[in-house]
Amino acid sequence: MNHSANINHDAVLRARVSLLGSGKPTVRQRVAAYRVLVQVSPLAYLSRLAVDLIKYSGEFADRPEIVRALRAESVSAARRLCELESGRERLLVSSLTALRDQLNLMDRREEADGVTKEIILLESASGSA
Repeated sequence: MNHSANINHDAVLRARVSLLGSGKPTVRQRVAAYRVLVQVSPLAYLSRLAVDLIKYSGEFADRPEIVRALRAESVSAARRLCELESGRERLLVSSLTALRDQLNLMDRREEADGVTKEIILLESASGSA
């Protein structure tokens, strides 16, 4: 099956136009565009998506579950980037740290401890490389 058959080319074009338009897109608009564009150019957009998801989560300080979900999506984007390109662990650690901070705020200590263990593993593996 042809991979491009699953891609909405109109959505890709709209996403590119929103990023390249005359005005500066909001973080919400960038996140929406990056979510589409990672389908066609993951190496170019996964890191931008991961970073902007964390920024976007700041707009939902009064809705902790949304913050957690956005930060978990950031972790997923960073993990995918690490799978595609070695040496991107710093982004994953950053995303995991943001997720851990939110889990601690939500008093989800067990989940936060699991994330902390993953951060320690990543840092020790990258330090030994």
